[in-house]
Amino acid sequence: MDRSFPLSLALLLSAGLFCAPPGAGEARAAAPNRPTPDYAEPSQRVDIGGRQLNLRCSGAGAPTVVLEAGFGADAMAWWRVQPMIAARQRVCAYDRAGYGFSDPGPMPRDIDAEVADLHALIEAAGIATPVILVGHSLGSHIVRRYDQRHGENVAALVLVEPPPQHIGEFSPAYEKQEMDAMPQALEMLKRCERGAQEGALTRPTGELRACLRPADPRFGQRINDALRANQSKPAFWQTLVSGSEAKAASFAEPVDPAERHGDKPLLVLTARHAYTAAPLNGRRALEAAQLKTHETLAGTSTRGRRVTVNRASHDIPQDRPDAIVEAVEAVGEQLASRSR
Repeated sequence: MDRSFPLSLALLLSAGLFCAPPGAGEARAAAPNRPTPDYAEPSQRVDIGGRQLNLRCSGAGAPTVVLEAGFGADAMAWWRVQPMIAARQRVCAYDRAGYGFSDPGPMPRDIDAEVADLHALIEAAGIATPVILVGHSLGSHIVRRYDQRHGENVAALVLVEPPPQHIGEFSPAYEKQEMDAMPQALEMLKRCERGAQEGALTRPTGELRACLRPADPRFGQRINDALRANQSKPAFWQTLVSGSEAKAASFAEPVDPAERHGDKPLLVLTARHAYTAAPLNGRRALEAAQLKTHETLAGTSTRGRRVTVNRASHDIPQDRPDAIVEAVEAVGEQLASRSR
């Protein structure tokens, strides 16, 4: 990612859009080392009212787990996690509007738009509720808002590395540095959008090479070709630009003190090494904001708890898929014990 990017936005993008290779963490033996070839094609395109979202479900057993990917990411972000959960229960991931094999949605692509789509998808696909919602990074904002609006459909929440909020509390100078870099970052995304509109991303040259990463050798030719095709569409970049404009400002505010998730099982996963790439002044601010954000979110439920995940970057789904599986099992055990 270009160093001119605000670090907070760069981390969100790198955790999903580019499918970074696994980090230092050692996953369970059951975690796959490469995605199955069917990720090169749509799974089940569900009509949510004149447009379709791509839904990928596997496994059997209640409650169903619904996976919400991070910023710029689609269902493939969960390729290491979903098979592990599917060995025990039903699990679904999907491509948000404008990403993967899903149709674009109306602008702006803010949190409210994503929550409305998720609700429409759960209803249209007939996903049994209440579900366990798992949200990574920006996806944690979506599942939190979904629970606040449609709490009857949610049994438990797993928040995987929620982005740190209100960084300015710990370093106003670093927050200003981030905000000052935002216009240049948005211009880079818009440059990619223009390249997509001109059909130039299929064989990018010059500065457009920065829009797409090289093929990942783990994925195979078909999946790499599908990723490039999907991420060369104007709708992908239009969605990314709109999402950046609509969502980046939300991280400047602290967690709303009125946010509550009742007595639902809620686990917050904190990566120990999320910000090791940041400069020292930024790293201290980010880690302090990360800890405060995560502790605050754990306190939004009477059954909330925070767990530190060792040997993991911000991209826990890639680095430590086993930690997410364990979290899903933990909230499932809480649900089971309450029903006895």
